[in-house]
Amino acid sequence: MTDLRVLRGGSGTPAILLLHGLGATADVWDDLTALLDTAWVAPDLPGHGGSGWLEDYSFAGVADAVAGLVDPDGTVVVGHSFGGVIGLHLADLPGVRAVVGLGIKVAWTAEELDRAAALARKAPIIHPTREEAATRFQRVAGLVGLKDDAPDAAVTRDGEGWRSTHDPRTFAVGEPGVAALLAAARVPVVLARGEHDQMVSHEQLAALVPEPVDLPGLGHNAHVEDPAALLPVLAAPR
Repeated sequence: MTDLRVLRGGSGTPAILLLHGLGATADVWDDLTALLDTAWVAPDLPGHGGSGWLEDYSFAGVADAVAGLVDPDGTVVVGHSFGGVIGLHLADLPGVRAVVGLGIKVAWTAEELDRAAALARKAPIIHPTREEAATRFQRVAGLVGLKDDAPDAAVTRDGEGWRSTHDPRTFAVGEPGVAALLAAARVPVVLARGEHDQMVSHEQLAALVPEPVDLPGLGHNAHVEDPAALLPVLAAPR
């Protein structure tokens, strides 16, 4: 168990456990949590934001690190992209009632996996200013044009400069094996995507689940672009 930065709020059950995407932080859910009518918990995943780094990264290892945040009295796990895969790994924990995966990239080519592995081997980039480090954070998290700045947990001083707190080694998690995770899940799973998400197509999700959800007019970070659009998706499995 690594040290985790965790945001919490609300009350009631089931609790909503919110897992952000690769490179982001828990703050990415701020506009959505303001709309929720139940308890919610949002960690910075290991290697992100204010949470500690792991010696090495796997989907199962990251899931183990956040498993203690599942409320055994009832939890709906909601994960975006990378976080959606983590959510699927948590599906069979006591208390999990359902998993919602948003924008999970389910199909990977060998070239894409090689490129991700190459990114994982690069050292963190040190920038001369906080602004440049914040821009790097936004680019990796896919938030350019969606968020004006980076939260304090996303950047830190490093010597004379600044860097993102994201550990590049998280890129090395590899192919997620979504089909096998879905087959093993014993709770309802909803897979959703923004209509214009370039990371995953409707057809790819439809090959895995009977009724994937398309969110009209939205892209990969649908939860940031229009948080209210997710409320019906979250209500369905509750």
